Amino acid sequence: MSNKNHHEKIEKSVGLLGIFTIIAISFGTLVQITPLMYLEETTTPVHGLRPYTALEMEGRDIYIREGCNNCHSQMIRPFRSEVERYGHYSVAGEHVWEHPHLWGSKRTGPDLARVGGRYSDDWHYAHMMDPRSVVPQSNMPAYPWLADRVLDGRHTARKLEVFRMLGVPYTDEDIAGAADAVRGKTEMEALIAYLQSLGTHLK
Repeated sequence: MSNKNHHEKIEKSVGLLGIFTIIAISFGTLVQITPLMYLEETTTPVHGLRPYTALEMEGRDIYIREGCNNCHSQMIRPFRSEVERYGHYSVAGEHVWEHPHLWGSKRTGPDLARVGGRYSDDWHYAHMMDPRSVVPQSNMPAYPWLADRVLDGRHTARKLEVFRMLGVPYTDEDIAGAADAVRGKTEMEALIAYLQSLGTHLK
């Protein structure tokens, strides 16, 4: 019995098997991800990309808070069926300032990567208040409370400061004026502003 090979010892020990599995997965992850952190095409913003305005930033946070990213992806795959339906496939340079990215992997609703400018603000408002009033087959819930909640801008400047620490090129003026830019606006206005910005940078 003293001649047991190393594989047998590992395979019969749940603890050792778990440890070596984690090591293998970690190594594979590093090999896959680390090079992408240094490729120009994944770290350079596309031409015309701009940071979110203060109102769009608040809208993005509302989008996350309300779970919109659970049903809507923001990544168009490079397949003919997707490009014909949604527009140009997504590229890494569009998302270099996204923290976290909202690519998603589930589409209960349509992809929103290129929804900016596709519909009017009034259409988005009606869609949020009563989705079936504009899309009869929709199974999306309504979000009427967004029209009643008003932003005070208390944390907006801090959000922009944090994103600047992560490499987003916000200026001192952007940060100084952030609170005034959103104060008095409704959450509905902020969310619509965010949606209208999506996918508008890649021409």
